[in-house]
Amino acid sequence: MASVMEDPTLERHFKGHKDAVTCADFSPNRKQLASGSVDKSLMIWNLAPKARAFRFIGHQDVITGVQFSPFGKLVATSSKDRTVRLWTPSMKGESTVFKAHTAAVRSVAFSHDGQRLVTASDDKSVKVWSVHRQCFVYSLSQHTNWVRCARFSPDGRLIASCGDDRSVRLWDTSTKHCINCFTDYGESATFVDFNSSGTCIASSGADSTLKIWDLRTNKLIQHYQVHSARINSFSFHPSNNYLISGSSDSTVKILDLLEGRLIYTLHGHKGAVITVAFSRGGDLFASGGADSQVLMWRTNFDTKPYQDVLQQHSRRATPDPPPHLADIHPRGPHLHHSQPTTVQVSSVLLHIHLSNGLPACQIASSRVEEWTGVDSAGRTGSTAEAGGGRRGRREDEEEERGQTHPLEVLSGHPSSVDSILRHIVQQLDILTQTVSVLEERLTLTEDKLKECLVHQSQILKDSTT
Repeated sequence: MASVMEDPTLERHFKGHKDAVTCADFSPNRKQLASGSVDKSLMIWNLAPKARAFRFIGHQDVITGVQFSPFGKLVATSSKDRTVRLWTPSMKGESTVFKAHTAAVRSVAFSHDGQRLVTASDDKSVKVWSVHRQCFVYSLSQHTNWVRCARFSPDGRLIASCGDDRSVRLWDTSTKHCINCFTDYGESATFVDFNSSGTCIASSGADSTLKIWDLRTNKLIQHYQVHSARINSFSFHPSNNYLISGSSDSTVKILDLLEGRLIYTLHGHKGAVITVAFSRGGDLFASGGADSQVLMWRTNFDTKPYQDVLQQHSRRATPDPPPHLADIHPRGPHLHHSQPTTVQVSSVLLHIHLSNGLPACQIASSRVEEWTGVDSAGRTGSTAEAGGGRRGRREDEEEERGQTHPLEVLSGHPSSVDSILRHIVQQLDILTQTVSVLEERLTLTEDKLKECLVHQSQILKDSTT
């Protein structure tokens, strides 16, 4: 059933890094948040109230990427020290070092079965590693400049990579061949990832653009230019309906991919936003930046059932027009540039204090330090700029509207409007299912057609010989 969004809110601040935060990822069970930094440390933040955080020391240079394994038992990090490390996110702080790259490693990611890792490097290569055997497996080398990012598709059959050669490449993991190359960038391609269904890839650029490609047709289907500076990172919501992006313009933007528009601009960081990441369930997301802090936000997307919206409208003396299935509240012009009245997130931080009595553990040239922190339930309702307006302004408008249009119960009309809207929703659900079936049938038809063409070409070859 369709639903209406509520504004995202800031949940907590984490401060423990001594330099810019470059990467972040939630654990699958949503109990931990990992972050890496220019300060060469990996922090594991436990999200339970008053829980302790741990700092892991081992890399000799900037940590550039971090990701939990699909089951949360391992954490992988990449670094400018040319290595990749696999950590056990516990007090022991054990790590295994992977070495094969000859230059800085820019990103690291697990395959969805947790058996492999893919890394991107300034040595112009993409490398695949075995987690179980803890060794390098093979390399993909057609990029002509630094490779910034690489990711597995959900089914593990493809790898997407992008880099400073202004290209996004698609690789077949079985043949190890590059099967497609998108070169529609004026500057470096900074980040790439698949949506959760594997039907699309998105890529961002230093030219402040974000593009989404449909892999079934190999066509560009959406193109956004909502930031005023380089996009450093983005993350798909698990539903594939929304996307968040972080930029050097100091903002986090939230896009509605169904409507094809910007819906929120978040101002919380002082300086560039370098990393953003949704939790596996999509109810939380994190952002980290040049100000050395990690912010955790509650998404609040899809929290309001559509039936509640119908009831609200039916109780009004002069109901608003029926909301669109993917309508966004507040209803206002969604401007793509920041406004001078934007609410800045409070600078009150979650302070972490070193537990002096705890000896550090030295295992595999790594060190873990225990930090204790006080939970900061920094929940605010005015952290998001939605379409250029503030929540306070919207509440004032609602107050004024309440004075001129008092809420009353209508006789006769609500039930008819309610039934009509329910019928529309049901018909749209059926239409969505029909489109899905047609897509599947089209895919099957394409596969059959390819088989026929291959078979026909084989027959022609045999006849000529």
